[in-house]
Amino acid sequence: MQKTTYFLISFCRLVLLVLLTLVGVALLFGCSSSSGEEPQEASVPRRVNVVIQEIVPQEIRDVVLLPGSAEPWLSVDLAAETAGRVEKLSVREGDHVRVGQVIAQIDVTALGAGMARARSAFELFEDQLRRRERLFLEQIIHEEELDQIRSEKVQAREALRQAEIEYDRGLLRAPSPGRVNTKLVEVGEFVDRGQVVIELVNIDKIKVQVQVPEMDVRFLEVGQPVLVMVDAFQGQEFQGVIDFIAFRGDPATKTFRTQVVMDNPEGKIRPGMIARVLFLRRTIPDALAIPLPSLIDRGGERLVYVEEDGLARARQVEIGVIERDRIQIINGLHPGDRLIVAGHREVDEGTAVVVR
Repeated sequence: MQKTTYFLISFCRLVLLVLLTLVGVALLFGCSSSSGEEPQEASVPRRVNVVIQEIVPQEIRDVVLLPGSAEPWLSVDLAAETAGRVEKLSVREGDHVRVGQVIAQIDVTALGAGMARARSAFELFEDQLRRRERLFLEQIIHEEELDQIRSEKVQAREALRQAEIEYDRGLLRAPSPGRVNTKLVEVGEFVDRGQVVIELVNIDKIKVQVQVPEMDVRFLEVGQPVLVMVDAFQGQEFQGVIDFIAFRGDPATKTFRTQVVMDNPEGKIRPGMIARVLFLRRTIPDALAIPLPSLIDRGGERLVYVEEDGLARARQVEIGVIERDRIQIINGLHPGDRLIVAGHREVDEGTAVVVR
């Protein structure tokens, strides 16, 4: 009896131990499973803040910007008209001069002496002619003697005229108003006839020479206004006008020399400065134009995004002319479309958007 009771107690203990072991294993695996898994949350669609601009027809200008070089309105190399010593220079570099102003004297002392001798000789023949005419009237001399003195007076007058011309050639005068850009000789130097003494420039107006491609020159005409930008004056625009278009193009470059003239009353634009000229080829009155930064280039495809019912929609577009920060859209957009102009690089087709 005691053995049976002992056996039952041992069996119950064994069963209890097995049950406890199984419960422990179950609890262990349950905790491991729950600790390795995060709680699932509901998926929330991504929404991007955007700014839109409604597409409306507007005017856009088809323009071309071409480089050029500024030149003086007038540039004159004043050369000596007679050989001799430079006796006087009346100007310095940078001086303003007026038309007809004497700026240099060359050998005028000797030329002046020659002119004085010629004038004295002419006056002598004038006096002799008057006396001979009285003698002829009194029939004291023959007509042949009177004719001879008349001929000598004519020769003296011509000699005086030549002497005055030579003297005037020694006075170097400004042919136009302007500034002395370069002085090439000094007082006391001997110069030959034809030697350049002074370089004179007029910059009250400036010429800009531009080489215009043959595909663009057909849009231009003399008298057409243009805008000129000078690299030395960033952010400033100057008004100009087309003054000349070459009738014959450069066979090597297929360009046509086009001259633009602009006022320069303050003289701040100087010859040699780099300029850029904005030529108007044509005006498109009802173009669909968008901000240039809103255009996206992906692998050669040009895309924009529009907002439709709270979603971003991609549109493939065909572009036209560019005017500064605007670009014409030929195909792909329509009036009234809501173009995404900010946030467009953060969206894809179908992205939910919030219009700000």
